[in-house]
Amino acid sequence: MTFLELFILAVGVSLDAFAVAECKGLAIRTPYLRHYLSVGLWFAIFQVLIPLAGYYVGRLFSDYIAAFGHAIAFIMLCAIGFNMFRESRITYKTGGTSLAFRYMLPMALGISIDGLATGIAIAFLNARIVLAVCLIGIVTFIFSVLGVRTGCVAGTKYKVAAQIAGGLILILLGLKILLAHLGFLG
Repeated sequence: MTFLELFILAVGVSLDAFAVAECKGLAIRTPYLRHYLSVGLWFAIFQVLIPLAGYYVGRLFSDYIAAFGHAIAFIMLCAIGFNMFRESRITYKTGGTSLAFRYMLPMALGISIDGLATGIAIAFLNARIVLAVCLIGIVTFIFSVLGVRTGCVAGTKYKVAAQIAGGLILILLGLKILLAHLGFLG
């Protein structure tokens, strides 16, 4: 995968974090630096660790199913994308203004669980995992901070649009990978 494709993947995966951070910002209303940092770090760290775990799981099996790797990457990215469409209708319980472990852990896990499949897809594509997770972490942190800010200023106006856009980006990226593998794209 090229740098641009990895960046697009990072944006697609991070839009889920933006949507949930926006809900958190709506609850906080007057965020301080600690709110931005806490939400951004929780979401970014999990968006790095979970795909990294998925990558190593994928590497364990990549030799056995190498011929199907591109199809598996396509299916996983599309599944994540369609899941983001589905999640656009779900309301997250953000725990109000609290940054407590018991509220932040389930939210961070919830938005990053798709990252397991993302990591597996990265493994099958033999992409540069360090670059991929660094981009995902940085973009997720930035989008999370922006989500908190947007939520406290504009409410959850962009939540559904962000999740739908993220899903569409991942589906299109999966389709591009499959079409390139089949020889339809250069």
